[in-house]
Amino acid sequence: MEARIAVLGGDGIGPEVTAESIKVIDSIGRRYGHRFDWVPGIVGGRSIDKSGIAIDNNTLNLVLGADAVLFGAVGGPKWDDPVAKVRPEDGILKLRKTLGLFANLRPVKVFPQLIGSSPLREERLKNVDFIIVRELTGGLYFGKPKRRWENSRGRRAVDTLSYTEKEIQRVVRVGFELARMRNKKLHSLDKMNVMETSRLWREVATEVGHEYPDVELIHMLADNAAMQIVTNPSIFDVIVTENTFGDILSDEAAVIGGSMGMLPSASLASVPRMNGRRRRGGKPALYEPIHGSAPDIAGRGVANPLASILSAAMMLRWSFGMHKEAKAMEEAVDGFLAEGYRTADIASPDQIPLQTTKVGDMIAAQVGD
Repeated sequence: MEARIAVLGGDGIGPEVTAESIKVIDSIGRRYGHRFDWVPGIVGGRSIDKSGIAIDNNTLNLVLGADAVLFGAVGGPKWDDPVAKVRPEDGILKLRKTLGLFANLRPVKVFPQLIGSSPLREERLKNVDFIIVRELTGGLYFGKPKRRWENSRGRRAVDTLSYTEKEIQRVVRVGFELARMRNKKLHSLDKMNVMETSRLWREVATEVGHEYPDVELIHMLADNAAMQIVTNPSIFDVIVTENTFGDILSDEAAVIGGSMGMLPSASLASVPRMNGRRRRGGKPALYEPIHGSAPDIAGRGVANPLASILSAAMMLRWSFGMHKEAKAMEEAVDGFLAEGYRTADIASPDQIPLQTTKVGDMIAAQVGD
């Protein structure tokens, strides 16, 4: 099989970790007889420096001609001006809208070898393995009006939280499909006690639930879920929620595993199916680690590439239907940790952490055996 993959490393450690994912995927290709063509593009701060915008038409066209997108991270102090008209994050927002990436999947898995790295007590971490499905193209981040202004009474700003029935239906359906593949339990999070959009969300989620009688649908207020994620996270299997809640709660959940450097994500433009491989004419999905650009460690060779490598495994599974190959990558990461190898973010004081490139070399060697 041949696949064309757009690589948008972005800023900070983004290019460093995506380089290791490419290394591992190429090893998978040699082992299983696949060919992956990598097409680089620029995004974020680097794009602002070059052309004054966070992503240009050349990169967008490159992405639209690809089968999938491997993304790094964007942003950094150089471009961190709250009144700037153009920000690095505009690049990823533009990609989400252009590609119609309405569903962000963030697996939350506590690796047994890293339980000691978590801020939570060990007994709370047993059997923690769930997925958060975050609606990605609606809500506060995209609603209109969105503006700030000043009048005689001072400065003001407004953001608009807006959802349509169809926007809710499609992302909730992603949650149900994933729950059907797993343990058949879906938590739908909202704030229906105070918000009209949440009342619509709960109503639509209940209606879609009638199509999935085999899946248990549990409605939960988002603030209660925030508490449960850190006090009783094993109750969750699949979570689905709107954009802002999903953004905040998935970052909260990332910490319970010990490091944000361990968690991948996938942003999809369609309901995931077990057979993978997007339909002809469909838009590519985007895969990225959930950590940021970490400018404080960029260029030092100490970044943890495992979240990017696990994101690449998700790409094999959800964009290309390569379940065996994806499992080989995930097992290689498990084996790496089981052998006691660590990067700086997950190492104990008595351990010598491995460099970023060394981690990629070891995972690539293991999946190539």
